[in-house]
Amino acid sequence: MLWNIISAAFQVYSLALIVYILMSWFPGARQSAFGEILGRICEPYLDVFRRFIPPLGMIDLSPIVAIIVLNLARSGLYTIYAMIFY
Repeated sequence: MLWNIISAAFQVYSLALIVYILMSWFPGARQSAFGEILGRICEPYLDVFRRFIPPLGMIDLSPIVAIIVLNLARSGLYTIYAMIFY
């Protein structure tokens, strides 16, 4: 039960990141009310990776790394959860 809630939170945040990243392809989408809300949620996490991964021309690879790290964190938490509760 607890793991399902934690896993769902990771999935929702991953989806929020993907939607926020895709919004960059549409002019003005990030300036909408929904885009600003997602920005407040996603930008602090993405900024951590942008400090270490510079863009390659017009391509920002930091969101890809951010999603991979988020999935690795989810897997690591599952391992810890399984060791404690099983």
